[in-house]
Formats: sequence, C-alpha cells, structure tokens
Amino acid sequence: MSSAARAGVMRRFTRHHLALFGGVTVVLLCLSALLAPAIAPRDPLLLDTSVRFLLPFASWTFPLGTDELGRDTLSRLLYGGQISLTVGLVAMATTVVTGSVIGLLAGYLGGWTDTLLMRFVDTMLCFPQVFLLLVVAAFIPPTLISISLIIGLTSWMEVARIVRSEILHLKEQDFIQAARALGAGKTRIMFQELLPNIVAPLLVAATLKVAAAVLMESYISYLGYGVQPPLASWGNMLTNAQGYFDTVPWLAILPGVMITLTVMGFNFLGDGLRDALDPRLRMESRPANAPTLRTRRLACLEQNDSASRAGKRWLVAWRRR
Repeated sequence: MSSAARAGVMRRFTRHHLALFGGVTVVLLCLSALLAPAIAPRDPLLLDTSVRFLLPFASWTFPLGTDELGRDTLSRLLYGGQISLTVGLVAMATTVVTGSVIGLLAGYLGGWTDTLLMRFVDTMLCFPQVFLLLVVAAFIPPTLISISLIIGLTSWMEVARIVRSEILHLKEQDFIQAARALGAGKTRIMFQELLPNIVAPLLVAATLKVAAAVLMESYISYLGYGVQPPLASWGNMLTNAQGYFDTVPWLAILPGVMITLTVMGFNFLGDGLRDALDPRLRMESRPANAPTLRTRRLACLEQNDSASRAGKRWLVAWRRR
C-alpha cells in the first residue's frame, strides 16, 4: 500500500467518529487487562468475609465494592478482562485461520472441492452456535485454551464464505494468470499471491469475531460451561451475581458494562475499518444517480414554487370571470 493510500485510509477512519470511539475503548480495555497486576488494588482471589457486599465507592480500599465472598470487584474485573480478552483473541485467531484455509481451498480449487467444503459450511451453519458449543464443551474439560478453541472452531463459517467470494473474484485477475504462466504452484498462488490481497476483509472480520467470541464466552460461562472458578471472567462474574441481583445489583451490572463496552468497541472498530479499507462499499450501496439531500431539497422547493405559481394563475383567471 502506497503512502497516499495509507493516508486515505487514515483520513477515512478518523472521520468515522464511532470507529474512533471503538478504537479508544479497545485500547483502554487491552491496556487495563495487560496492566492488571500493576493497577489492581488487591489479589482477585483473596477472601475476606468480614467485608462482604461492600457498596461501590464506599471505601478507598475497595473502590468498586466487594462480592459475596469479600473479594475486590475492581481487581476481579481487571483480571477477568485478561481472561475474556484472551479467549476472544485466541478464538478470533482460530476462526480466521480455519476460515481462511477453507475459503482459499474452496475458492481457488473449485469443482468438487468447492462443492464439498461449501456443503460442510452450510451444514455447520444449520446448527445454532450455542448448541454446538454446549455439545462440544460437554465432552472436553473447560480450560482456557479449550474454551477458546471450541469457540473458534464453531464460528469460522462466515469467514470462509467471505474468503471464498474474494478468491473467486481475484483468481481470474491478470497477476494470477501471470503467476500461473511463470510456473507458480497452487500452494504458492494461494498463500503468496491471493492471501495478501484479502487482508483488508480479513482484518474487518477479525475485529468483529473478537467481539462475538467475548460475548460467546459470556454465554457459556453464564450457563456453567465456561471459565471455572476461582478464575474470574466477566461471564462467570455474571453467573456468580445472578443469585444476588435483587439485593446487590452492581455485582451483575459492572461485568455487564465491561462486556457491553468490549462488544461495542470491537464492532465500531470493525465498521470503521471496513469503511476505511474499502470505501466502495459505501459508494456501491447508493446508485450513482441517486439524489442527495441537497438535490431533494432543491426539487422540493421547485415543486412548491411551481405549485404556488399555478395557484396564482388559477386565482387570476377565476377573478377575471
């Protein structure tokens, strides 16, 4: 990408205010998770039943209060962010790698390979992802890596479809024909010629998949199949708080807010990257001759003016009678 193209991408991205909000939110969340050992006021596993259910901001020692076992809520949120974001990133990497390989093979090889792989994708899409997660999780011990891999291996289908559609368009381009003429093999063409040219849609899909994975980890943790205590994740913090929601609602509200901010941040960031990296999407969604707001206003004014002149002519003619 040339310097002018990079400048154009940055200009379009910075004009997308929600994308900027999402980017700042994601950076702050990642920094807070990385720096959790340095900024967390207490050990997130330390129990102190003498200070159970402290209100937020009631004590400098416990800025966001304590839970049912006297554990510091702020520390658990920070360390829970490490777990939830790690699950999201590992699941995203698994999703992108699996979907890219299957999409590359289906799009470039075509024929029975394409048919077989796409029918497998369609079959996987027939089942709700939560159902697949629960079925697989019932047979695999719920560790951090296993949960991440399970989420990633049940959510790659959309990425495979995106990659396949891009490959079907690119494989007939002149530079691919030239690579074939020079004797390049299929593996080299797929991974050295085609794959670098679909980085933009993959980057957008990756950001959206992080948000989906964090949300999915919260689902299965809430159902009891996710990250197990004593480790803290935002999902199992919600699970632990459900029995106390009527009396101490902040125990559920705080991890819920963190999940919401994470999902919104990555989704806004993905939308901004999509618009910045491929501005054709915005142009193609509106026909070239579609009226803008200014032209619609001018047309409306002209119609009102012509109607007013016609009314005046009718009134003059009626008076002459």
